[in-house]
Amino acid sequence: MNVKMLLKLTNDLAMTILLLLAMAYQITGNTMHELVGASLFVLFVLHNILNRRWYKTIIKGRYNLLRFLKVSINLLFLFTMTAVLFSALPISQDVFPFITVNNDMLFRQIHVITAYWGLILMSIHIGLSWGMIVNAVRKMTGITGTNRIRTLCLRLLAVLIVVYGIRNSFERNLGSKLTVYDPFGFWVSNDSSLRFLIEYLSVVGIYIFGTHYTLKFIQKHSKYKRSMRGQ
Repeated sequence: MNVKMLLKLTNDLAMTILLLLAMAYQITGNTMHELVGASLFVLFVLHNILNRRWYKTIIKGRYNLLRFLKVSINLLFLFTMTAVLFSALPISQDVFPFITVNNDMLFRQIHVITAYWGLILMSIHIGLSWGMIVNAVRKMTGITGTNRIRTLCLRLLAVLIVVYGIRNSFERNLGSKLTVYDPFGFWVSNDSSLRFLIEYLSVVGIYIFGTHYTLKFIQKHSKYKRSMRGQ
């Protein structure tokens, strides 16, 4: 694995962790929340610098449905993260207290709703590149061959994560957070940092594995159709 790829993976992992920490406002408190957000902004800029060549490819080549969906998801993720980070400036109390507005409710609404959409779009974004990430990890760990038992166990683990994530999505009322701003929030009683992290990681897993295996199914189906046409 080259240095640039390792830097990309490390940066993306750090972004994922920081975004999850940013969601835990009731646990971290406001000051830590804003410091995490500021760090996330730096990593987000670095992510775009490391992947700047992707923007040049948008206007090149032909588009099919799959490529259109990939580009749309990536651009929506870019838009939501930009909205999250810039809407945080007018409502900052500790890191940027000198930036103030008379009525910050609109910015709070934008900040919270786009944050949850950003979490989902980030997960789908990772899912679109999950195959590449797995291959990079295999090279880094020296795993070259395939193993049916290992593959079966990993797929079973993915299913369990998705099922657990769906359960947590309902328990934490995530559906309403994507459409309605709740100034008081919804918090699970007796919550802890570890429980929060595990449950939100399972929610992220829904969209990573859902996207990855849907993408594999579409690609396999497309290959099958091409092979049938060639007969």
